[in-house]
Amino acid sequence: MRILISTDIEGVAGVFHAEQTRAGNGEYERARAWMTGEANAAVQGAFAGGATEVLVNDSHGGFRNLLPDQLDPRARLVLGKPRYLGMMAGVEQGCDGVFLVGCHGRAQGRGVLAHTINSGAFARVWLDGLELGEAGLYGALAGEFGVPVLMASGDDVFIEETRRLMPWVRYVETKRAGGFASGTSLAPGAARAAIAGAAETAVRAAIEAAGAGRLILATPLRCRLQTQTPGHADLFCQWPALERLDGDLLEFAAGSVQDAVRMLNCLSAMSFMLR
Repeated sequence: MRILISTDIEGVAGVFHAEQTRAGNGEYERARAWMTGEANAAVQGAFAGGATEVLVNDSHGGFRNLLPDQLDPRARLVLGKPRYLGMMAGVEQGCDGVFLVGCHGRAQGRGVLAHTINSGAFARVWLDGLELGEAGLYGALAGEFGVPVLMASGDDVFIEETRRLMPWVRYVETKRAGGFASGTSLAPGAARAAIAGAAETAVRAAIEAAGAGRLILATPLRCRLQTQTPGHADLFCQWPALERLDGDLLEFAAGSVQDAVRMLNCLSAMSFMLR
């Protein structure tokens, strides 16, 4: 069984402030070490549960945060950008299950450091009327490849949002949100132990059941996007495929979830010209 672990940083135990997510300071260096530790815990649990191969996808920011020399040597790393499948790169390599580690809630929610793909550009994202954050978008992308999400970790708000979409997943609550930049966290060691245990259980259950639930969205679909400012909508709608619905609201057609995700990531990259 081949497992893909997609690792973000905002849902990692001990991470509460944006400074911890941005390179160039000591707080980030500590946080990326905690992120690597939680990835390792998921790797170790996956192998203990019966996985034969594990890929670890660095899924935060520039996709080069994990510390390769500290990662379990049995795993292989997916690093760097751009890449077509973004946070789910590797799923196309014949994976049998996905773990989402270090996740956060969607934009405009009450979770710790909540956002969707790009906090400076996107306020809300809907696929065919279903509002989704990163876990929903990329869980649906995995489902499009026939791969189930088996385990996920992050704060309580992330879990509450995501359980409605993927109730079969084994969740690990690493912290409880008190607000956007506050809350109560497990110690990193306790979070790693919980993640390793859930990962092992998830793989064993998937092997025994020979299948698990998948998040499947009917396609083609319409993606509706609320931008952070009308200026972002001005910029994005230079692309003829996008339809302006209101000052900060636009829509585009997508033949698949992969098409929608790729378009959103392109728009995210475009948005940096307004910074």
